[in-house]
Amino acid sequence: MVNINSKTRVRVRNPLMDDPFFRQFFGMQNAPRERIEQSLGSGVIIDAAKGYVLTNNHVIEGADDISVTLHDGSSLKAQLVGSDPDTDIAVIQIPAEHLAALPLADSSQVRVGDFVVALGNPFGVGQSASSGIVSGLNRTGLGGRGYQNFIQTDASINPGNSGGALVNLRGELVGINSQIFSTSGGSNGIGFAIPSDLAKQVMGQLIATGSVKHGTLGVQTQDLTPEIAQMLDAPPGQGAAVTRVDTDSAAAAAGLKAGDVIVQLNGKPIHGANDLHNAEGLAPIGSSIELGVLRDGKPLALQARLVAEQLINADGAALDSRLAGAQLSDAGERVRRQGLAGVSINRIVAASHAANAGLKAGDLIIGINQVDIGSLIDLKQVLARHPPQVLLSVVRGRNAFFVPLQ
Repeated sequence: MVNINSKTRVRVRNPLMDDPFFRQFFGMQNAPRERIEQSLGSGVIIDAAKGYVLTNNHVIEGADDISVTLHDGSSLKAQLVGSDPDTDIAVIQIPAEHLAALPLADSSQVRVGDFVVALGNPFGVGQSASSGIVSGLNRTGLGGRGYQNFIQTDASINPGNSGGALVNLRGELVGINSQIFSTSGGSNGIGFAIPSDLAKQVMGQLIATGSVKHGTLGVQTQDLTPEIAQMLDAPPGQGAAVTRVDTDSAAAAAGLKAGDVIVQLNGKPIHGANDLHNAEGLAPIGSSIELGVLRDGKPLALQARLVAEQLINADGAALDSRLAGAQLSDAGERVRRQGLAGVSINRIVAASHAANAGLKAGDLIIGINQVDIGSLIDLKQVLARHPPQVLLSVVRGRNAFFVPLQ
């Protein structure tokens, strides 16, 4: 177990700072142009030889500096290997000297009632352990995360535990502590951890490529209301109604049609659109998917091969020199399901023009010069006019703000 401290530099925008007369008149010559935000969390060493540490994406998201404190009190500077907001998993790397890794358990063997221990750095007091049991499995629909398949536990998880280990009584990692349900900000005995099997799958892609691709069938679906269920001759509340099938998608190749109701995926029941979204996003790309479908009230079995979500990508410098250092793409399924649209920033080169402007990986550009944009094509069209001034509307986490490019 390790403690993680991340620092993020946030630019302070004050209109008066841009006017030299006001800076001199009000004695603001040396006023700070940025502030430092700190985040505390935890992590798990999963490869002692290479220094890989597993943690939550939200612990290090947008961080400019990441430091790791070991159990002996020594502090090491960490480098980000890659992160996946969709599953809230990140991998960082520290110098590999005298480290000990935590072995991974098969989380598919975890059962409700198993005893577990949550490890972490709650409220920054230092490495701590709390015990409990597994209260539930396959928890979804918690909000704030893209793909969900949580282990629920009553072991105390508090702020600072994020990214820490949930271990079984053999000292094996069964989950990564991720979030809590609380009305006070402290533990109410309802905590959630990302299963180690999912974390291992995501971690492998992050180490190999620095990013993660999730599978998609290429369909849009919605929950069944009693009215829709009656019209589609399906049981209400049991399945996801297909509203659209994308051209040349895995779903189209499998023979899915608008109006079908997907009730099972690989033998597991699908209760609604969120169930299907989780199942297709967490299944391995290239795997064969067996779909249980109702069409006009009659059962039908279809086979589909899961493919990776395909997004249009672009190099920022190719669009405008003021975006040099930014790697851009259309917003993915996770963003669209939150009711947002725009252009995602996937990577930022350190000390680049885009980085110096204050842009960070994970930002979502939703507008330019106060005009909404829904895709990379929209952004290209605006920048193709070579506007002398560029003011981006950006969403980062729960905050929306302007970023001027100069």
